[in-house]
Amino acid sequence: MSELIFEVTEDVQGGYVATALGHGIHTQADTVDELKEQVREAVGCYFDADEKPALVRLHFVRDEVLAV
Repeated sequence: MSELIFEVTEDVQGGYVATALGHGIHTQADTVDELKEQVREAVGCYFDADEKPALVRLHFVRDEVLAV
């Protein structure tokens, strides 16, 4: 696998939640820097060394609510 994509959303209680697309990998953290470390650790635990993706992409999804 050359690339693994995580969808990142902001948690309603604060922080961030990352979910890998097509794999059962989920993690969360309070800051973006902590989230990056958590994602690296989760990927390392999920894949064997020879199966690890070469690239991990974080796709940030942000919802904005407008009062009308």
